[in-house]
Amino acid sequence: MQRDAQLKQRIVEHLQGFALQRAELAGHRAAAVAVAIADEGHGAALQGIREPSGWSTEAALLLTRRAGSLRAHAGQWALPGGRIDEGETPEQAALRELQEEVGLVLGEDSVIGRLDDFVTRSGYVITPVLLWAGEARALTPNPREVESIHRIPVTEFLRGDAPMLEQRDDSEHPVLRMPVGDSWIAAPTAAVLYQFRELCIWGRPTRVAHFEQPHFAWK
Repeated sequence: MQRDAQLKQRIVEHLQGFALQRAELAGHRAAAVAVAIADEGHGAALQGIREPSGWSTEAALLLTRRAGSLRAHAGQWALPGGRIDEGETPEQAALRELQEEVGLVLGEDSVIGRLDDFVTRSGYVITPVLLWAGEARALTPNPREVESIHRIPVTEFLRGDAPMLEQRDDSEHPVLRMPVGDSWIAAPTAAVLYQFRELCIWGRPTRVAHFEQPHFAWK
């Protein structure tokens, strides 16, 4: 728990003075995702998770696998999130979506900041909202949207083989992926995770809006 408190302080300090990059909607739809940091990341229900030497924390990020019945992006890795309703702030939307998708109720005092907006190929401007989720023990997946919930240790995103970059002929920028377990997560979720790692953990101001998304994420 002490290490997690230190991590929270580290994140807050690294966010201070960082000028967030906002994106115009320009015909896109506004959405928010919850980057929920929970205490004690052990037992993430994934194979092959590794912890890098020289860095330690018990904290985890809450990610989901989207339900296979969804019309868009079924089965893909995702952060809890969705459209911002009229009159909502990104923070309010992220908190609402977190409750609707995984059953976790947090107050506005759990908000610790934002990351850069990310414009998706599928027509959204995503605002990532950083939340300190505490123990986050009572999690229940909404079967209409979520197949499974995963507590992935923060250390998993510090792996030496991350990020995975793939150059393509149809874009000047590489496709970004983040390895997790024996699998990987694609942008736009991977872009949020990569900026979280670089800025919030390592304190390295990093932009990610330019990274490309794989073709299956364009729809």
